[in-house]
Amino acid sequence: MSALDPYPAPPKRHDASRLYRLGRLLAARRRTVLVLAALVTVLAGVFGAGAMNALSLSRFESPGAESVRADALLHERFGTGSPNLLLLVTAKAGTVDSPEVAQAGRALTTELNGQAEVADAGSYWTYDSSPALRSKDGTRALVVAWLPGSATEVREALAELSPRFTRDSGPITVAVGGQDEVFRQVATQARTDFIRAEVVVLPVVFLLLLWVYRRLSAALLTIGVGLFAMLTTLALLRVITLFTEVSTFAANLTLVLGLGLGIDYGLFIIFRFREELARGRDVVSAVARATQTAGRTVVFSGVTVAASLAVLLALPFPFLRSFAYAGVLVVSTSVLGAVIVLPAALAGLGARVARRGVTAATDLERGRWYRLALGVMRRPLLTGGAAVVILLLLGAPFLGVRFGLPDERILPADATSRVVQEHIRADFAVEQSDAIQVVAADLTDPATREADVARYAAALSRLPGVFQVDSRAGSFSGGEQVRPPTDRFDAERGTWLSVIPTTAALDGDVPALVGSVRAVEAPFPVLVGGFPADMTDFRDRLLNRLPLVIALVLAVTFVILFLMSGSLLVPVKATVLNVLSLSVLFGALVWVFQDGHGAGLIGFTATGRMEPSIPILMFCVAYGLSMDYEVFMISRIREEYDRTGDLVRSVATGIQRGAPLITAAAGIMALTFAAYATGRVGFLQMLGVSMALAVLVDATLIRAVLMPAFMRLASTANWWAPGPLRRLHRRIGLSESESAAVPATPPEPMARLNPAARVGE
Repeated sequence: MSALDPYPAPPKRHDASRLYRLGRLLAARRRTVLVLAALVTVLAGVFGAGAMNALSLSRFESPGAESVRADALLHERFGTGSPNLLLLVTAKAGTVDSPEVAQAGRALTTELNGQAEVADAGSYWTYDSSPALRSKDGTRALVVAWLPGSATEVREALAELSPRFTRDSGPITVAVGGQDEVFRQVATQARTDFIRAEVVVLPVVFLLLLWVYRRLSAALLTIGVGLFAMLTTLALLRVITLFTEVSTFAANLTLVLGLGLGIDYGLFIIFRFREELARGRDVVSAVARATQTAGRTVVFSGVTVAASLAVLLALPFPFLRSFAYAGVLVVSTSVLGAVIVLPAALAGLGARVARRGVTAATDLERGRWYRLALGVMRRPLLTGGAAVVILLLLGAPFLGVRFGLPDERILPADATSRVVQEHIRADFAVEQSDAIQVVAADLTDPATREADVARYAAALSRLPGVFQVDSRAGSFSGGEQVRPPTDRFDAERGTWLSVIPTTAALDGDVPALVGSVRAVEAPFPVLVGGFPADMTDFRDRLLNRLPLVIALVLAVTFVILFLMSGSLLVPVKATVLNVLSLSVLFGALVWVFQDGHGAGLIGFTATGRMEPSIPILMFCVAYGLSMDYEVFMISRIREEYDRTGDLVRSVATGIQRGAPLITAAAGIMALTFAAYATGRVGFLQMLGVSMALAVLVDATLIRAVLMPAFMRLASTANWWAPGPLRRLHRRIGLSESESAAVPATPPEPMARLNPAARVGE
């Protein structure tokens, strides 16, 4: 056998026989399996109902980073922190300096400072009439406060404080804002959007499944797999919260993937069961064969998707690690539902799941997908090249990506915290809550270093984009002292400075601003923190880990596809095609959400920048789902190839058998994602639009055009692997096809490209 022998002997099927026996066992013990599954589902539903209360809210922080250490010292040593609660005070008449408004402002500050949840509060009226806290026209001023605790604790407190301090009384009106209030409202709105989307999606998906199956029982079983996955995953997430922090957004991923993968895997198993019945098998044998074949595809697909999401554990951020927990769990429970519970249910329903009028005599070679595949393989360079050009054009906008920090504009325009922040952005020269905090925690006697503090504060105030620097030596602007010293920056040991940027600087290159602050030589050791520094450190660490995440995803999926196919070229081809598919996702993210095309139609506000964790999360999710369809299609092609040894016919037959199913699964999956584009939170809209587009492109241009074109061009090299790897695959390789003899001499492939030779046209 030559190194390029296109027809290597198929691997031993020890695992296939085990899955076949599992299918027969499930059919024989179907009542026990179904009773246990129902019991698990009910218990998971009861226990998982408390999962949402056990999940945590998250901040954009990088554990161990300089900014996090600075913030911790500020909290512990000085009893303060970056303001996470703002009260926007508007004078009904006159300015904020009028006696009655000033009196009301001071009383409001005292009241806020007296709240048990508030550790530190101040205002324009108590901070020496700082211009950083007064609007340019003098009609508005700010009260700023710091609430200690985790994101969950702070936002739970804000849920009580926000309505309490939103008021219209006396000479002032008061509205509540601040970063934690913004993200509290983001979480609340996201929860509402998800519930509404699920209420809409479930009945629509059910109707689509009914149309695809033409059988009520099959549609209900498929929905059941999705519900089983969602409920059991929520219960398992609640268990994980006993040991580590899990973000509330992990539940959102659970709902999306649980339904989507449950539908995908249910379709794979049920269609194969129907196919086996149509070939004349009895119910038990059809269940066993479906478990052996499509069940193996589901397992491979699940391992691939789970592996793609598990690499998020390589990122040191609880927020993104939460998606790994949820992703691995929901994939695992989806696989269990499809490979264990569903076969038992199919054995119980039997022929009632079969579609009427379908027999094994259906002429595959007259199918439109079969003819399309032959047409593509007849001119692979032309058709494949055209598809590549289209995909590259759709992905081209990603070349203009600009990574930045999220702000209040991810909320709908009428959200109260967004309204407050937009007033501050438009009416104030600076944003006090976004000050950069410089902490010097090791000064034994700050009073003796006042001259050093003054020189350092003056140097910081001369930086471009800095409006004012407040310190124990006074306030400085443009290198000059503008207000007298104050003792609010002192502790028994150490001091700190507040570097207040202009609004224009915060709308520009924030990481550069933070870098310039850190670059100023300090007369004593300092740490730089505050919200801009938190976001900068988060972004930098995330982007630094990006190559590792991508490499892990590609390596893991490469190994899995090799174990399935026994080929080196198939994993390479899959990687190239999936990257092309993902280019559309990233292009859509930039063209729509960064640049603002279609903003009015979808209902969002473009910020001109992209929060970096979103593309990374979507890369892992979308890459795994793309491999889902890749595994299914390659399985069908390899099964036919092992049976006939005819490359062209195996590709066309595999596509004809797999494409209708993949198209239906992708259409329903895209609908599931698209439902979230109707939400009012920017993050969810990004997820909905880009993922729906990526799934549809993958199921059409990638699987129906580029895959057959690529495989035709690769010809005899498609299933090639070096001798040692080929022997390794024979020993441990996994495939869903049955062991079959391969023709001793390959058929003439070009004859297979002539439709007349095959279907008599």
